[in-house]
Amino acid sequence: MSTLAPSSAPSPARPAASRIGTPAVGRGISATYLRLELRRFVRNRRTLIFSLVMPPVFFLIFGLSSDYTTQQAGNGNVTAWILVSMALYGALLTATSGGASVSVERAQGWTRQLRLTPLRPWAYVVTKIAATMALGAVSVLVTMAVGLALGKADMPFYAWILAPLIAWVGSLVFAAFGLFMGYLLPSENVMQILGPVLALLSFAGGLFVPLGDSWFADVAKVMPTYGLAELTRAPLGDGFSWLAVLNVVAWAVVFALGAAWRYRKDTARV
Repeated sequence: MSTLAPSSAPSPARPAASRIGTPAVGRGISATYLRLELRRFVRNRRTLIFSLVMPPVFFLIFGLSSDYTTQQAGNGNVTAWILVSMALYGALLTATSGGASVSVERAQGWTRQLRLTPLRPWAYVVTKIAATMALGAVSVLVTMAVGLALGKADMPFYAWILAPLIAWVGSLVFAAFGLFMGYLLPSENVMQILGPVLALLSFAGGLFVPLGDSWFADVAKVMPTYGLAELTRAPLGDGFSWLAVLNVVAWAVVFALGAAWRYRKDTARV
């Protein structure tokens, strides 16, 4: 459905230590580096389009049918069902893209330059995820704001708060997925691969269409998008199973361990 946009790595023209400004004592998270990461996201127009424009546009295209506004889905209507699904898709897209941008940074030598500074490896990963989650929050809020402004999505008040919050927090799973893929795949291919893969996982996990009771529903339960989709839509009144919780936890562990494994192998050769 979409192609993830690469984010350009900072120019290595200036020494990393002077740009990051990380103190020798502590070597923890640098506010300067966090601001730098956020500015990089804002400057990348394609990343902003995929994160902030595509999810609400998809909602406008697929969610405003007159039949959907009158058809019930739990305690809301189908338009609300599609709205929270698109908000989650935007969060997943942003999280994956932000995590996978590490592949471009590796190719351009930015991560190698950062290792010459007092910045600890865990601080680098946490800062990147924090910047990604900040943009993901904006993506979710923009999509939900469009749905609220149009007045077509009908769901309980608490669902307007809980659904986007679950979508945003749950996207941490795909931030780990993006990091894993960013270290695993070559930089010239990672963005072209992950866009279609994420769209396919979203379809297969029931993010875009109801699963029903067919064999397809059984296959969907092992997809990494299944649990997040179920939990995000739970405030609408459809409920959720503990299998959805197990799905989220299991894939979070898989992606986090994979990212840690590839990160250790990457740093071992420096």
